[in-house]
Amino acid sequence: MATITGPIDVSALRARLDRASAAAEQAGVDALLISPGSDLRYLIGAGGDSFERLTCLALPVGGTPTLVVPKLEQPGYAAVPTDELGVQVVTWVDGEDPYALVKAALKGTRVAVADMMPALHTIKLGNAVGGEQTLAGPIIRELRMRKDASEIAALRKAGAAIDRVHARMGEFLRVGRTEREVAKDIAAAIVEEGHTVADFVIVGSGPNGASPHHRDSDRVVEAGDVVVIDIGGPVAEGYNSDSTRTYVMGEPSYDDVRDTYAVLQAAQQAAVDAVKPGVTCEEVDAAARSVIADAGFGEYFVHRTGHGIGLDVHEEPYIVSGNALPLEPGMAFSVEPGIYLPGRWGARIEDIVVATADGVESFNNRPHELVVL
Repeated sequence: MATITGPIDVSALRARLDRASAAAEQAGVDALLISPGSDLRYLIGAGGDSFERLTCLALPVGGTPTLVVPKLEQPGYAAVPTDELGVQVVTWVDGEDPYALVKAALKGTRVAVADMMPALHTIKLGNAVGGEQTLAGPIIRELRMRKDASEIAALRKAGAAIDRVHARMGEFLRVGRTEREVAKDIAAAIVEEGHTVADFVIVGSGPNGASPHHRDSDRVVEAGDVVVIDIGGPVAEGYNSDSTRTYVMGEPSYDDVRDTYAVLQAAQQAAVDAVKPGVTCEEVDAAARSVIADAGFGEYFVHRTGHGIGLDVHEEPYIVSGNALPLEPGMAFSVEPGIYLPGRWGARIEDIVVATADGVESFNNRPHELVVL
């Protein structure tokens, strides 16, 4: 069932529906078909989840947006101001054909379906509508990756909230505790400091820190460990935080930690400093990567420099080699280079930033230095 946890700006949503319809027309499709998820939340303020019963927003070019929803799921969308948004609501009950209801809301057969729509519904919609199916992602992402003032404010709020969690890390991360115990306490703090839920908590101590997507384990944190803490979650408006800091438990166990970390810190700062309108995503990636490679650690930086963030933790634009997309004001993304030395230790520094009219703003403002606990 869909739930609404944040405020709804009717004028902003109406403008998004209009822009999405115009973008669909420009892309040469007759309609967008959007299932529950972040795209639906972006357009009408409520996302929800997909189940075996179809819920779908049909957004025809030049027609009336129609939300086809099971009658038993309708209460979850009751707070959506559908009348003010000009959205027609059509309910159905078991035994009726919801795919035919979607077809009836359309004016053509060239449709773009939500990227994450379950195949169960994609195939049945294709059979009902006929014609050509494409993905809606390339259309919707052109709107979503350029954040408006309210979205930037929500991301700024999320960034401040996760900074408060990092500021408390000494309460949780201590020698003798397991990664899992630390992660449990951090997850609780994420909610305490203003998020609706802890979406992810990575506690990578010692050699586990050399695995970028390690979560947590029963490994006991030891004196001298370097520990990577990558955490985040959504605030009430639905927009996410994502911030990584690296800690060391007293004096590092390896002699190369401080010098290597200094390289990482310089790389992260170089990438942030490179952000401004007109600079391409791959140029920001190169700014971080070149510093690390020049210091001899290129093979140990094994992922892209960043990802876009908003209603999804990972969305466009991606800060990666080969992405020649020029940055524009309102594009928000992570800057998170890392150095990972297999079997020994790893480190990552991550801030969420947004390109502004004349440069960059960071939503995370905790110190970048290696934090000694």
